[in-house]
Amino acid sequence: MNPSHPVARRGSALAANLGLSERLFASSADKAMAKAIDAGIERVEAGLIREVSFADSIADASTRYLLQAGGKRVRPMLTLLTAQLGAGITDDVVTAAEAIEITHLGSLYHDDVMDESERRRGVPSAQTVWGNSVAILTGDLLFARASQLMATLGERAIRMQAGTFERLVLGQLHETVGPVEGDDPIEHYIQVLADKTGSLIAAAAQSGLVFSGADPAYEAPVVEFGEKIGIAFQLIDDVIDLSPQPETTGKVPGTDLRAGVVTLPVLRLMELAKTDPASADLLLRIQRDVMSLADGGDPHDTNTLASRIVPSRETVDAIVAELREHEVTTATFDEARRWASEAVDALAPLPEGTVKKALTRFAESVVDRAS
Repeated sequence: MNPSHPVARRGSALAANLGLSERLFASSADKAMAKAIDAGIERVEAGLIREVSFADSIADASTRYLLQAGGKRVRPMLTLLTAQLGAGITDDVVTAAEAIEITHLGSLYHDDVMDESERRRGVPSAQTVWGNSVAILTGDLLFARASQLMATLGERAIRMQAGTFERLVLGQLHETVGPVEGDDPIEHYIQVLADKTGSLIAAAAQSGLVFSGADPAYEAPVVEFGEKIGIAFQLIDDVIDLSPQPETTGKVPGTDLRAGVVTLPVLRLMELAKTDPASADLLLRIQRDVMSLADGGDPHDTNTLASRIVPSRETVDAIVAELREHEVTTATFDEARRWASEAVDALAPLPEGTVKKALTRFAESVVDRAS
């Protein structure tokens, strides 16, 4: 394949995302494995295009929409990588990688409806194009297609898919409802991240082992790795959300805050606010001047906001910057680093070699995103 081909470029980018750089692959065997993974990604990409195609014109357009918008394909990459601990990239491994990515894709359609997101992967989100109902049904179609793929791999695959899907739904449910009385808000938040993000990354890594016939002793370590690195990834996103460099992050600083999303820095600020007046003051201003703007009304409509004074953009930007410099954001970064470190520690039972090095580098790169 021509190296300028979009799929070839995506494979190279994915290799970089997982730390699969030329300096890492020093030996001829390492380079051969990298080449095999790139070839595997090409197969997965072609399979994704095939599997999200529908005879119905509306379904075909909506299911292809976010796939064509891009994506890093990190989950299938992990599947192909851990398969190297077994028989390599078998047909079953490729099928599992496709199913995992289609499941992830379906979850994005649902997430954007739940979060009322206006954009995804640089394009208008599906519900802004077709409406909430079509977006939800498109996600359902993708989940069904992923389940069909997993069903071809046998009962073990069906159970893995069902268990992962259950956790995805529970994570979204608990995020929507929020902590109930008696729950620790931070522990509740971490569990949501584990269910919504960690579970699918763990399933991706596990699938590579299971469907390549690798030693079952490696399953628990890679599942633990996937779950913990998923949590670290989302915590780093909480830090990146406050980044003052929109040209790098692609988002306005404090996008989550402005959307009314409670992230770990805010949760930690709530804890400090109980005893620290300065933190209490910052929390009040965040809730009053930033998060309250996500009420769905026009911030300049005096009828919907009654006598409320709408803060200026400069005021909101200053509050976001204040939170960015606060100790709770540093604590969130440290928390992400801890989860990433624990993810690497979980890999101890794996044999030394390129797979272990690549997974370790991937964990490091997750944290490096906020550096």
